[in-house]
Amino acid sequence: MILVFVASLLGHFSVDILNGTRSVLFTYLSVPLQLSNTELGLFNTAYIFTTSLMQPFFGFLTDKYGSRISIVGGLLWMGVFFSIGLMTPGFAGLIFLIIASIGSGAFHPAGTMQATLIGKKLFKGRETLSASIFFLFGQIGHFIGPLAAGLLLNKQGAQGLLYLVVFILPIALLSGKVLKPTNTDDKSAGELKEEKKAKVVKQLSGVLVMFALLAAFQAWTQANMVTYLPKYFSDMGKTPAQYGFLTSLFMGGSAIGNVLGGMAADRFGKRKVAGIALGLAVLPISIIAAIGWSNWLYLLIPLTGVLTGSTHSIIIVLAQKIIPSGMAFASGLILGFMFASGALGALLSGYFADLWGFPTMFAFTAGIALIAALLTASLQKVKV
Repeated sequence: MILVFVASLLGHFSVDILNGTRSVLFTYLSVPLQLSNTELGLFNTAYIFTTSLMQPFFGFLTDKYGSRISIVGGLLWMGVFFSIGLMTPGFAGLIFLIIASIGSGAFHPAGTMQATLIGKKLFKGRETLSASIFFLFGQIGHFIGPLAAGLLLNKQGAQGLLYLVVFILPIALLSGKVLKPTNTDDKSAGELKEEKKAKVVKQLSGVLVMFALLAAFQAWTQANMVTYLPKYFSDMGKTPAQYGFLTSLFMGGSAIGNVLGGMAADRFGKRKVAGIALGLAVLPISIIAAIGWSNWLYLLIPLTGVLTGSTHSIIIVLAQKIIPSGMAFASGLILGFMFASGALGALLSGYFADLWGFPTMFAFTAGIALIAALLTASLQKVKV
């Protein structure tokens, strides 16, 4: 069981190193391709939307056939097509990078299910903490991805990112060795009994839409920061290494906040922790929108990551509990929904950035975080 957890953690790390390069890599490629902010948002949206749409599908397959094929296949698919995308010039390279994201869509539902099951079995029911550790490794990948991408792009161009793909193969081999070929335990563990299903449906009457909006607005807030911080600083004349580092600070803060939020949620309650964190996030985002370039950004950006990222695992674990289905499908559904919501929101925000400028768009993002904080009140009736 421990080796399964290790394989899931390392798999998440390697997948999200590549995912983490997206905003920096697309920003870098947008210069020779002469992409507007709206077009940049469109390609980012296509990448995220592709992986989002695939996650419920692969979650269903994982519940039916087990996690090994989704995890191993997802890792290999992403490594192959990401490499092809880096070596292909022009718009065709962007298309292959988007195709690579299908591998991420295959990996995430299965990996999330494994992490939550391990939390129940080995960590004495502390499933939010276990899920947060799983997402921590992904967010470490998201932290390293833009940082490494900025440095490699400065020195070697897009093909330099091939060095980041080498993690995929050994982790895929480890996963294939330690994971079961079938799902004999996973499916039963991930499904609710009929009596509990009925209880959950009754509890969720009238609040499910609000919960979906909470997930969407939290995802939109983070997507805006990840997608447009690099372009904001690029427009100021900063180098890929500089805006890659600042984007990494945001992702590093998100990683820390994710674990802190998971620990706090198991102790103090999911709704309370989510509401306080999202409410506090409004302040640093508002300041980022107002001050332009400043050394204070080295504090404000990771702080924003901590506060907005602390709710991620809370939302995922709640969804696993309240969606009466297999755990992998529930994981894929909520992850796909959040990724898609963030992608569509970022696309709209790209239009706003072209229309209003980045400072106003980031002020708008602070408003989104505030709405998400208020929506946490809808969780008070959810007791699962």
